[in-house]
Amino acid sequence: MFGWLADRYGRKPLFMTTLGLYLVATAASGLAPDFGWFALFRFLTGAGIGGEYTAISSAIQELTPARYRGRTDLIVNGSFWLGAALGALAATLLLDPRVLPPGLGWRAAFGVGTVLGCLILLLRRAVPESPRWLMVQGRMAEAERVMRDISARAGAVAQAGGKRIRFRPRQAGMGVGALLLALFRLYPQRAAVGLTLMVAQAFFYNAIFFTYALVLGRFFGVAPERVGLYLLPFAIGNFLGPLLLGRYFDSVGRRPMMALTYAASGLLLLVATALFVAGLLDAVTQTLAWTVVFFFASAAASSAYLTVGESFPLEVRALAISVFYALGTAIGGIAGPALFGMLVASGARASLGLGYAVGAGLMLIAAAVVWRYGVRAENRGLEDVAALMSGVEQRAP
Repeated sequence: MFGWLADRYGRKPLFMTTLGLYLVATAASGLAPDFGWFALFRFLTGAGIGGEYTAISSAIQELTPARYRGRTDLIVNGSFWLGAALGALAATLLLDPRVLPPGLGWRAAFGVGTVLGCLILLLRRAVPESPRWLMVQGRMAEAERVMRDISARAGAVAQAGGKRIRFRPRQAGMGVGALLLALFRLYPQRAAVGLTLMVAQAFFYNAIFFTYALVLGRFFGVAPERVGLYLLPFAIGNFLGPLLLGRYFDSVGRRPMMALTYAASGLLLLVATALFVAGLLDAVTQTLAWTVVFFFASAAASSAYLTVGESFPLEVRALAISVFYALGTAIGGIAGPALFGMLVASGARASLGLGYAVGAGLMLIAAAVVWRYGVRAENRGLEDVAALMSGVEQRAP
């Protein structure tokens, strides 16, 4: 739904709306009177997060020059983990029974997330609408104004170059029919690659991250109020991966770097799993091992959103991201936590290790698929990678 709204009404209105939904639902989670209401508010929070991925990824790609698009997209997506790090620190303090009563501390932790989100909402007002989207909608004067403002802020002068594209301006998004055309007739191979990448990273992340606290408590005896201390290095590693590796997605290229990060994540998880099953890790070394694994996995997961957005035309870009996010989460993200929750509850290291091996295998399969069939999108304009569906002619200047 959010993807359709972004293609229909623009990127900026949506990423203000989705963040607003996230803020309201997060605040309501801390005020929930019982588990039923809490589950509903967390569902709405998840809907807001899903919409965020859709709006932000499409806006970043359409506002960023081709030579910086990869690193920018990865770093912005990876910045999620800066919030996770701050949340881990806040939770460590607020869940300490010496600071707040147990029944109040967890509610206050949701308040911290709400405050951080409000600060981001204020900053986000300065982000412009996508000039590409404005042009396709026939709003040329607004597109020109946005481009002049961007050029003025950057201290640069916009210059013509590359291909000139003639197109038929549209007054609305092209909708589900156009997306189905893009997925099954124009770019079926790209659709298969995108789905493989999204399912693999969703299973990998949701299965491991969402059961992280359970593993620390069940196998290493970490108290609930101290889990945040172990989440902190994990979150830092997740941010440093996109930050330090992002530039290579533009210089070395999408396909080799995606294959490398997906494969490294899978192989390193297999090594960490072998050590875990053998009982050679404690809470600290287990956290360090996962921090190294997710240094690469975070860059890999962020690059999946980058690839999906680049692979499809502007008219259906946001809708494509939202559909692949939903499918990846439904196939890999929902089954993973349920499966791993049962494996953790069993208390058998070998059983849990088998589950980790499945996640590693999915990442290795994704690495092979993207190496063979991935799109070379680095340093290319978005319209060169996926032509406008409303375009009628392209010619040199």
